[in-house]
Amino acid sequence: MEAGLKALEAVQAIARRGSFRAAALDLGLSTTALSQTIARLEANLGVRLFNRTTRSVSLTEAGRDFAARTAPALAEIRAAMERVRAQRDTPSGRLRINASAQGGRAVAPLVLEFLNSHPQMQVDLVTEGRLVDIVAEGFDLGIRPADLVPRDMIALPLGAPARHAVVAAPGWLARHPSPLSPADLDPDHCLRVRLPNGALLRWPFEKDGRALPFEARGRLTVDDPAIARAAVLDGAGIGYFIEADVAEDIAAGRMVRLLADWTPNRPGFSLYYPGRRNASAGFTAFLALARQRAGA
Repeated sequence: MEAGLKALEAVQAIARRGSFRAAALDLGLSTTALSQTIARLEANLGVRLFNRTTRSVSLTEAGRDFAARTAPALAEIRAAMERVRAQRDTPSGRLRINASAQGGRAVAPLVLEFLNSHPQMQVDLVTEGRLVDIVAEGFDLGIRPADLVPRDMIALPLGAPARHAVVAAPGWLARHPSPLSPADLDPDHCLRVRLPNGALLRWPFEKDGRALPFEARGRLTVDDPAIARAAVLDGAGIGYFIEADVAEDIAAGRMVRLLADWTPNRPGFSLYYPGRRNASAGFTAFLALARQRAGA
Protein backbone atom coordinates (compact mmCIF):
# COMPACT_ATOMS: atom_id res chain seq x y z
CA MET A 1 0.00 0.00 0.00
CA GLU A 2 2.79 2.41 0.95
CA ALA A 3 4.71 1.65 -2.29
CA GLY A 4 1.54 2.31 -4.29
CA LEU A 5 1.03 5.68 -2.63
CA LYS A 6 4.63 6.64 -3.35
CA ALA A 7 4.12 5.83 -7.02
CA LEU A 8 0.98 7.99 -7.15
CA GLU A 9 2.85 10.81 -5.39
CA ALA A 10 5.61 10.44 -7.97
CA VAL A 11 3.17 10.79 -10.89
CA GLN A 12 1.67 13.95 -9.38
CA ALA A 13 5.07 15.48 -8.66
CA ILE A 14 6.39 14.88 -12.19
CA ALA A 15 3.13 16.18 -13.73
CA ARG A 16 3.34 19.27 -11.54
CA ARG A 17 7.04 20.04 -12.08
CA GLY A 18 7.45 18.78 -15.67
CA SER A 19 10.82 17.31 -14.75
CA PHE A 20 12.09 14.11 -13.20
CA ARG A 21 14.96 15.98 -11.57
CA ALA A 22 12.75 18.64 -9.97
CA ALA A 23 10.16 16.06 -8.88
CA ALA A 24 12.90 13.91 -7.35
CA LEU A 25 14.12 16.87 -5.29
CA ASP A 26 10.56 17.55 -4.06
CA LEU A 27 10.13 13.92 -3.04
CA GLY A 28 13.56 13.52 -1.48
CA LEU A 29 14.56 10.79 -3.96
CA SER A 30 17.32 10.31 -6.44
CA THR A 31 16.41 10.74 -10.08
CA THR A 32 17.28 7.08 -10.67
CA ALA A 33 14.97 5.89 -7.87
CA LEU A 34 12.13 8.05 -9.19
CA SER A 35 12.63 6.71 -12.73
CA GLN A 36 12.52 3.14 -11.40
CA THR A 37 9.30 3.86 -9.47
CA ILE A 38 7.58 5.19 -12.57
CA ALA A 39 8.91 2.32 -14.68
CA ARG A 40 7.44 -0.23 -12.26
CA LEU A 41 4.08 1.57 -12.21
CA GLU A 42 3.94 1.73 -16.01
CA ALA A 43 4.85 -1.96 -16.19
CA ASN A 44 2.06 -2.85 -13.75
CA LEU A 45 -0.46 -0.74 -15.66
CA GLY A 46 0.75 -1.86 -19.07
CA VAL A 47 0.54 1.75 -20.27
CA ARG A 48 3.14 4.49 -20.71
CA LEU A 49 2.29 7.54 -18.58
CA PHE A 50 5.12 9.86 -19.66
CA ASN A 51 6.88 10.71 -22.91
CA ARG A 52 10.53 11.17 -22.01
CA THR A 53 13.45 12.56 -23.96
CA THR A 54 16.81 13.82 -22.79
CA ARG A 55 15.40 17.36 -22.87
CA SER A 56 11.75 17.12 -21.79
CA VAL A 57 9.04 15.14 -20.03
CA SER A 58 5.35 15.27 -20.90
CA LEU A 59 2.26 13.26 -19.93
CA THR A 60 0.82 10.90 -22.48
CA GLU A 61 -2.93 11.01 -23.02
CA ALA A 62 -3.29 8.03 -20.67
CA GLY A 63 -0.97 9.76 -18.21
CA ARG A 64 -3.07 12.96 -18.20
CA ASP A 65 -6.23 10.95 -17.53
CA PHE A 66 -4.52 8.88 -14.82
CA ALA A 67 -3.08 11.96 -13.05
CA ALA A 68 -6.41 13.81 -13.19
CA ARG A 69 -8.36 10.86 -11.78
CA THR A 70 -5.93 9.94 -9.02
CA ALA A 71 -5.28 13.48 -7.75
CA PRO A 72 -8.58 13.84 -5.76
CA ALA A 73 -8.27 10.33 -4.31
CA LEU A 74 -4.67 11.00 -3.32
CA ALA A 75 -5.71 14.23 -1.60
CA GLU A 76 -8.38 12.32 0.36
CA ILE A 77 -5.85 9.67 1.38
CA ARG A 78 -3.40 12.34 2.54
CA ALA A 79 -6.12 14.05 4.58
CA ALA A 80 -7.19 10.74 6.14
CA MET A 81 -3.62 9.85 7.06
CA GLU A 82 -3.00 13.26 8.60
CA ARG A 83 -6.21 12.99 10.60
CA VAL A 84 -5.18 9.59 11.95
CA ARG A 85 -1.65 10.77 12.69
CA ALA A 86 -3.09 13.70 14.63
CA GLN A 87 -4.66 11.23 17.04
CA ARG A 88 -1.17 10.27 18.18
CA ASP A 89 -0.82 13.72 19.73
CA THR A 90 -4.34 15.03 20.41
CA PRO A 91 -6.96 12.71 21.93
CA SER A 92 -9.85 12.62 19.48
CA GLY A 93 -12.25 10.08 18.05
CA ARG A 94 -14.23 7.36 19.82
CA LEU A 95 -13.46 4.76 22.49
CA ARG A 96 -15.75 1.71 22.73
CA ILE A 97 -15.98 0.06 26.15
CA ASN A 98 -17.85 -3.13 27.03
CA ALA A 99 -18.81 -3.72 30.67
CA SER A 100 -21.19 -5.53 32.94
CA ALA A 101 -23.94 -3.35 34.43
CA GLN A 102 -22.02 -3.03 37.70
CA GLY A 103 -18.78 -2.45 35.83
CA GLY A 104 -20.43 0.31 33.82
CA ARG A 105 -21.51 2.05 36.99
CA ALA A 106 -18.01 1.65 38.42
CA VAL A 107 -16.30 3.22 35.41
CA ALA A 108 -18.88 5.97 34.75
CA PRO A 109 -17.13 8.62 36.94
CA LEU A 110 -13.84 7.91 35.16
CA VAL A 111 -15.51 8.20 31.74
CA LEU A 112 -17.12 11.53 32.65
CA GLU A 113 -13.84 12.92 33.95
CA PHE A 114 -12.12 11.79 30.76
CA LEU A 115 -14.72 13.45 28.52
CA ASN A 116 -14.49 16.69 30.49
CA SER A 117 -10.73 16.72 30.01
CA HIS A 118 -10.76 15.81 26.30
CA PRO A 119 -13.53 17.63 24.40
CA GLN A 120 -12.69 15.96 21.07
CA MET A 121 -13.25 12.44 22.45
CA GLN A 122 -16.42 10.34 22.45
CA VAL A 123 -17.05 7.21 24.53
CA ASP A 124 -19.49 4.44 23.62
CA LEU A 125 -20.13 2.50 26.85
CA VAL A 126 -22.05 -0.75 26.26
CA THR A 127 -23.26 -2.72 29.29
CA GLU A 128 -24.38 -6.33 29.01
CA GLY A 129 -24.36 -9.49 31.07
CA ARG A 130 -22.51 -11.79 28.68
CA LEU A 131 -18.73 -11.85 28.53
CA VAL A 132 -17.82 -10.84 24.97
CA ASP A 133 -14.64 -11.09 22.92
CA ILE A 134 -13.83 -7.38 22.89
CA VAL A 135 -11.42 -7.71 19.96
CA ALA A 136 -13.83 -9.66 17.73
CA GLU A 137 -16.71 -7.30 18.54
CA GLY A 138 -14.78 -4.08 17.98
CA PHE A 139 -14.32 -2.79 21.53
CA ASP A 140 -11.20 -1.01 22.74
CA LEU A 141 -11.60 -1.93 26.40
CA GLY A 142 -13.57 -4.25 28.67
CA ILE A 143 -14.56 -4.06 32.34
CA ARG A 144 -15.32 -7.18 34.38
CA PRO A 145 -14.47 -8.58 37.83
CA ALA A 146 -10.79 -9.45 37.95
CA ASP A 147 -11.47 -13.18 38.10
CA LEU A 148 -13.40 -13.06 34.81
CA VAL A 149 -10.81 -11.19 32.73
CA PRO A 150 -9.53 -13.38 29.85
CA ARG A 151 -5.97 -14.53 30.45
CA ASP A 152 -4.61 -13.11 27.19
CA MET A 153 -5.60 -9.55 28.16
CA ILE A 154 -3.69 -6.84 29.97
CA ALA A 155 -5.63 -5.91 33.13
CA LEU A 156 -5.65 -2.75 35.24
CA PRO A 157 -7.40 -2.75 38.65
CA LEU A 158 -10.39 -0.44 38.76
CA GLY A 159 -11.59 0.27 42.29
CA ALA A 160 -11.37 -1.66 45.53
CA PRO A 161 -12.68 -5.17 46.17
CA ALA A 162 -16.40 -5.31 46.94
CA ARG A 163 -18.27 -7.23 49.61
CA HIS A 164 -20.97 -9.77 48.96
CA ALA A 165 -24.35 -9.67 50.64
CA VAL A 166 -26.81 -12.51 51.23
CA VAL A 167 -30.32 -11.09 51.62
CA ALA A 168 -34.00 -11.97 51.83
CA ALA A 169 -37.21 -9.97 52.14
CA PRO A 170 -38.71 -9.57 55.65
CA GLY A 171 -41.90 -11.22 54.44
CA TRP A 172 -40.02 -14.28 53.24
CA LEU A 173 -38.15 -14.56 56.55
CA ALA A 174 -41.47 -14.38 58.39
CA ARG A 175 -42.33 -17.70 56.74
CA HIS A 176 -38.93 -19.37 56.91
CA PRO A 177 -36.26 -19.75 59.59
CA SER A 178 -33.31 -17.38 59.37
CA PRO A 179 -30.05 -19.28 58.62
CA LEU A 180 -27.26 -18.92 61.14
CA SER A 181 -24.62 -20.56 58.92
CA PRO A 182 -24.39 -21.68 55.28
CA ALA A 183 -25.26 -25.19 56.46
CA ASP A 184 -28.71 -23.88 57.41
CA LEU A 185 -29.50 -22.74 53.86
CA ASP A 186 -32.01 -24.73 51.84
CA PRO A 187 -30.53 -24.83 48.30
CA ASP A 188 -34.03 -24.91 46.80
CA HIS A 189 -34.82 -21.53 48.38
CA CYS A 190 -31.74 -19.79 46.92
CA LEU A 191 -31.74 -17.98 43.58
CA ARG A 192 -29.21 -19.21 41.05
CA VAL A 193 -26.91 -16.65 39.44
CA ARG A 194 -25.45 -17.06 35.96
CA LEU A 195 -22.07 -15.39 35.49
CA PRO A 196 -21.07 -13.43 32.35
CA ASN A 197 -19.00 -16.41 31.16
CA GLY A 198 -22.08 -18.65 31.30
CA ALA A 199 -21.13 -20.58 34.45
CA LEU A 200 -23.44 -20.77 37.46
CA LEU A 201 -22.14 -19.01 40.56
CA ARG A 202 -21.26 -21.23 43.49
CA TRP A 203 -21.94 -18.89 46.40
CA PRO A 204 -18.55 -18.30 48.06
CA PHE A 205 -18.73 -18.39 51.86
CA GLU A 206 -15.70 -18.00 54.09
CA LYS A 207 -15.08 -17.62 57.81
CA ASP A 208 -11.89 -17.84 59.87
CA GLY A 209 -9.97 -18.97 56.78
CA ARG A 210 -12.44 -21.75 56.07
CA ALA A 211 -14.01 -21.67 52.60
CA LEU A 212 -17.44 -23.22 52.15
CA PRO A 213 -18.79 -22.88 48.57
CA PHE A 214 -22.54 -23.40 48.26
CA GLU A 215 -24.57 -24.46 45.23
CA ALA A 216 -27.97 -22.79 44.94
CA ARG A 217 -30.74 -24.84 43.34
CA GLY A 218 -33.67 -22.43 43.31
CA ARG A 219 -36.24 -22.52 40.53
CA LEU A 220 -35.20 -19.09 39.24
CA THR A 221 -31.87 -18.54 37.45
CA VAL A 222 -30.92 -14.95 36.52
CA ASP A 223 -27.95 -13.13 35.02
CA ASP A 224 -29.13 -9.59 35.80
CA PRO A 225 -28.78 -8.23 39.36
CA ALA A 226 -31.78 -5.92 38.85
CA ILE A 227 -34.02 -8.91 38.08
CA ALA A 228 -32.59 -10.86 41.02
CA ARG A 229 -33.22 -7.87 43.31
CA ALA A 230 -36.84 -7.59 42.15
CA ALA A 231 -37.33 -11.33 42.71
CA VAL A 232 -35.98 -11.20 46.27
CA LEU A 233 -38.14 -8.16 47.07
CA ASP A 234 -41.12 -10.12 45.76
CA GLY A 235 -40.38 -12.96 48.16
CA ALA A 236 -38.88 -15.45 45.70
CA GLY A 237 -36.20 -16.55 48.15
CA ILE A 238 -32.67 -15.73 49.24
CA GLY A 239 -30.30 -13.90 46.90
CA TYR A 240 -26.53 -13.45 46.70
CA PHE A 241 -25.42 -9.97 45.54
CA ILE A 242 -22.61 -7.50 45.36
CA GLU A 243 -23.28 -5.37 48.42
CA ALA A 244 -23.60 -2.11 46.48
CA ASP A 245 -26.52 -3.52 44.47
CA VAL A 246 -28.70 -3.95 47.57
CA ALA A 247 -27.19 -1.55 50.11
CA GLU A 248 -30.12 0.90 49.88
CA ASP A 249 -32.65 -1.93 50.28
CA ILE A 250 -30.86 -3.16 53.40
CA ALA A 251 -30.67 0.36 54.85
CA ALA A 252 -34.39 0.94 54.15
CA GLY A 253 -35.42 -2.37 55.70
CA ARG A 254 -36.75 -3.79 52.43
CA MET A 255 -34.18 -6.58 52.71
CA VAL A 256 -32.55 -8.28 55.66
CA ARG A 257 -28.88 -9.16 55.49
CA LEU A 258 -27.99 -12.75 56.38
CA LEU A 259 -24.71 -14.51 57.19
CA ALA A 260 -22.75 -11.25 57.17
CA ASP A 261 -19.82 -12.92 58.94
CA TRP A 262 -19.62 -15.55 56.18
CA THR A 263 -19.57 -13.28 53.11
CA PRO A 264 -16.02 -12.47 51.90
CA ASN A 265 -14.83 -9.70 49.67
CA ARG A 266 -15.01 -10.40 45.95
CA PRO A 267 -12.35 -9.27 43.45
CA GLY A 268 -12.75 -5.69 42.32
CA PHE A 269 -13.34 -4.73 38.71
CA SER A 270 -10.52 -4.62 36.19
CA LEU A 271 -10.17 -2.58 33.04
CA TYR A 272 -8.68 -4.86 30.37
CA TYR A 273 -7.46 -4.61 26.80
CA PRO A 274 -5.32 -6.50 24.29
CA GLY A 275 -1.66 -5.66 23.87
CA ARG A 276 -1.30 -3.26 20.96
CA ARG A 277 1.19 -1.08 19.17
CA ASN A 278 0.64 2.47 17.93
CA ALA A 279 -2.29 3.11 20.27
CA SER A 280 -4.26 6.29 19.62
CA ALA A 281 -3.76 9.33 21.83
CA GLY A 282 -7.31 8.90 23.15
CA PHE A 283 -6.73 5.30 24.19
CA THR A 284 -3.41 6.20 25.81
CA ALA A 285 -4.94 9.16 27.66
CA PHE A 286 -7.80 7.07 29.02
CA LEU A 287 -5.40 4.42 30.34
CA ALA A 288 -3.21 7.11 31.90
CA LEU A 289 -6.22 8.56 33.73
CA ALA A 290 -7.33 5.10 34.87
CA ARG A 291 -3.84 4.32 36.22
CA GLN A 292 -3.73 7.70 37.96
CA ARG A 293 -7.08 7.11 39.67
CA ALA A 294 -6.15 3.52 40.56
CA GLY A 295 -3.04 4.78 42.32
CA ALA A 296 -4.80 7.66 44.09
